[in-house]
Amino acid sequence: MDPFIIRFATIADIDDMVGLLNQLFSLEQDFVPDDEKQRRGLVLFLEECGKHRCLLVADIFGRARGMVSAQILISTAEGSQCALMEDLVVDAAYRGRGLGRALLTAVEVQMAKRGITRLQLLVDMDNIPAFEFYKACLWQQTRLICLRRYPGLSVNCSQNI
Repeated sequence: MDPFIIRFATIADIDDMVGLLNQLFSLEQDFVPDDEKQRRGLVLFLEECGKHRCLLVADIFGRARGMVSAQILISTAEGSQCALMEDLVVDAAYRGRGLGRALLTAVEVQMAKRGITRLQLLVDMDNIPAFEFYKACLWQQTRLICLRRYPGLSVNCSQNI
């Protein structure tokens, strides 16, 4: 098995991370791989990494073979900061070697250092291996359902608030 290290991502990792995101978004029903969008998003993420964002890679001989990102939010339910973890993905050729668990542990450590009290994530409902992985890592399913909307669309709600 090839040795790996978990480290903070750099701009030099962008091509590898775009490839990883292509693998991830090929599994998810809600997203379509788009190299240009993923590259733009990663550049924005890296520009703002630090106190409120964290982007880690699993490095094998100088190549990012896995990645995870987290963004800090404010939770009114917790009365403190929480983090949304996204994009945990390991290259298909390197799965089953502990990279995913190492990335998950590393992002949890980074968030704990920042005082985060809760991590949350979204999983495609058809991605059974991901569900099983997170369950084995003691993540708990909630009763919440994710909804999304793109700003700028006309609002025509029938309920008044």
